Amino acid sequence: MFVQTKKNPVDERNFIPKTLSVFVQYYNQNIPESFPRATAKMLLKFKQSHEDLFKDSNEWTIDKHRKKLMDWLTSNREVL
Repeated sequence: MFVQTKKNPVDERNFIPKTLSVFVQYYNQNIPESFPRATAKMLLKFKQSHEDLFKDSNEWTIDKHRKKLMDWLTSNREVL
């Protein structure tokens, strides 16, 4: 028996590259209330400290950057 699965459009959205401004807006709309919100300035600092995540592209994806950004923002609250 063959079962066809439907792709989840939300999952697919997580892999689509986004500009910094689109990423920060999407990120802030989709994280839990208890997590710190991001700004473009914060994302630029994150990018400077995680250059290896951007060596292939200057764009952001939820799949590649979200978790690392959440951890980084949480551990750098006092600096930001």
